[in-house]
Amino acid sequence: MGECCQSCMARIPYATMIATLMCLLGVGIFCFTMYRGASLTVIMVDQVFHLRLIWIEAVQMIFVIIGAGMAALGFMILFVGFLATGATRYKVYRAWRSRVGGRISCAVLMGITYLLNFVWSLILCFLVVVTFIYTMFWNMCSSVEHSQSCIDLTQFHFMFPPNTKLEDMKVCEKYEIKAFCKDGVENAEVMFILATLSTLLVILSLVHYLMCLSANYAHIRDHEKFQELQEMQNLNELEYSATSKDRF
Repeated sequence: MGECCQSCMARIPYATMIATLMCLLGVGIFCFTMYRGASLTVIMVDQVFHLRLIWIEAVQMIFVIIGAGMAALGFMILFVGFLATGATRYKVYRAWRSRVGGRISCAVLMGITYLLNFVWSLILCFLVVVTFIYTMFWNMCSSVEHSQSCIDLTQFHFMFPPNTKLEDMKVCEKYEIKAFCKDGVENAEVMFILATLSTLLVILSLVHYLMCLSANYAHIRDHEKFQELQEMQNLNELEYSATSKDRF
């Protein structure tokens, strides 16, 4: 029983499993917080500036697709990790074709992971900018609470449609200030901060994936050399036994 448990434990790719858990956790938090943050932004812009952001629905659907795609990639890499770990590797990668297929699959997944690492780095830069803007909004809201003045957003005119009037970029009414600050900026800023932290977690998991895939590639390649060496040794033993029989 103990030997069976040890054999099963030796077949588990712990490093890849940890990276998968990190990836799933980070992507899950990212999708939820970005979906929620986008929804709060749409409600705030509609109530305060009376603008409808129709394209936000498409962006929210992209978040769902990102979550499903990253989950599928994580399970694929985990499956490759199981195949290249412990005694499973010696059973799966016996034949030459299976070893070539294993190395190609690791190389393709490494390329995809490297590309996704670059994409998530761009997402991180975007979220840093968004979080910084919402932090500035929150500071403006804090100053308005003490001075009882309007919130002037004319310096952010590039975020409004081209035909927006300057007076429409100012928030003066109490219910509008509440909808902008309390209901919109305060809650959305928390969501975007969590999304930024979850993006860092996803990038870290992708780096972890790259290390695991590189190790799996090396294991399969070394197993090929070990298999060739073992075949040569078996051939030498057969030749030695044949010559021994001929002598006697």
